[in-house]
This record gives sequence, C-alpha cells and structure tokens, in this order.
Amino acid sequence: MPELVILGSGTGVPSLRRGAPGLLLFSGNSRILIDSGSGALRNMLKVGVTYRDIDLLLYTHIHPDHTADLVPILFACKYGDLPREKELICAGGPGFRRHFDKMRNLYGSWIEPHTYHLRIKEISSKPLLFGEMKILSEPMAHLPESVGYRIEWRDGKSLVISGDTDYCENIVNLASEADLLVLECSFPDEKKVDGHLTPSLAGRIARESRCKRLLLTHLYPICDQYDILNQCRQVYPGEAILGEDLMGVKI
Repeated sequence: MPELVILGSGTGVPSLRRGAPGLLLFSGNSRILIDSGSGALRNMLKVGVTYRDIDLLLYTHIHPDHTADLVPILFACKYGDLPREKELICAGGPGFRRHFDKMRNLYGSWIEPHTYHLRIKEISSKPLLFGEMKILSEPMAHLPESVGYRIEWRDGKSLVISGDTDYCENIVNLASEADLLVLECSFPDEKKVDGHLTPSLAGRIARESRCKRLLLTHLYPICDQYDILNQCRQVYPGEAILGEDLMGVKI
C-alpha cells in the first residue's frame, strides 16, 4: 500500500514545529520526492531514505521554500561517501528546465552528475508514466509555472497534491474522487492571502471534488493559533487531517 510521508508541513517562514514543504511517497520499490524545501534532505534520513534512494523528484513550482534542497541533493549525489549510481528524473511545470539551466550555470561541476544519469523534464498535458503510476498535472492559481499533480495506480487508487494555489476549477477537477487530497492551507479564514488557500476554501475544494480524505499542509505559523480543522469541517463533512512533520498517511 502506498504511503505518503510529510517531510515538512510548514512554509518558508521558520518554525520550530513545522519544516519547509516536502512530501515523500513510498510506492513499491519507488521513492518519489515532491518538493524539497530546506531540511527535506535531512528529514528523509529520519524515515530511512537517502539521496541515493530517490527515483523521481517532482516540483510544484520554483519558489525557494519548495526547491531549496534541490542543490544539496544533487551535491550529495556527487560528493557523498557513496555517490549515486541509478538514474534520477527531476521534473516540474512549464519553465522548470529554464530554472534548472540557470542553477546549473551557477553551480557548474559541483552538481553535474558523473556517476549517474540525470533527466530533466517539464510536465505537459501528456501523462508521465513511472513504474506502476500515471502522473497527471494541471496548472494551479499561484505562479504561471505552478502545477498540481494527480498520481494514479493501476488498482484505481489516486493521490492529488495541489502545491501552492488559490481556489480554482483545475484543482477541483484534478482531485475528482481522489483517495487522498493534499491541499495547502496557508492561512486561517480571517487572514486570506491571494494565491493561497484557507481552511474553508480547502474544505470547499474537498467537498466539490468528492475526495475520500483531505490532508492539510503548508501551514504558516499563524495557523497554530487557530482551530484550522474546525474551520475546514464547517465546509467539508469528510475526513480531514492536519499535517505534521514526519506524519505518514496510507493511500
């Protein structure tokens, strides 16, 4: 049974309770890292996963709080005690290749692979087939490059991850009847910010998409002063979970 582990349930604002965004998906022998904010590489070790084990890196967008550990991951793959050997796929939305090329120009040989093959991909309307999974994406209401992901398994199970987004039809459609929907929930209802969700908006998306379970993450520190779950449950009658660092959720 696939399992999703939250490496960081917070944001780019430092918090002792919540690390920067990062999700780790265990599916069979595959390990997929979705976003890698600062500290993701270290928190992976807490669940027994190293830089050598990741098979696929997926990025929802290129804001620093979601990508900060990409360079450290590539640096570790090159200079660790045991350099990486198996192929690594690194993918993001439109413009991701341009972002990666700028990063490669900056760091040069420090992150260039020599012991393994690195494939850089931009997610398009065509699904990405990976092992027993089919990965679909849709643009989100955050940055022009922002995408959300839907991962489907052959047995019919599905996982949807919004990344950062405001309310939009694309996330509702992408999350249709998903077994687990992971939504950002940046601010309480009283502190709405453009480009981000609140508990009520997350609940609305969950209700309209008819997802089976809802997991809230990407929580700014102010969220810890409010009853986020109660605000969400006023709108969504299904199972809602408040994300915490290193929490594991079966799919």
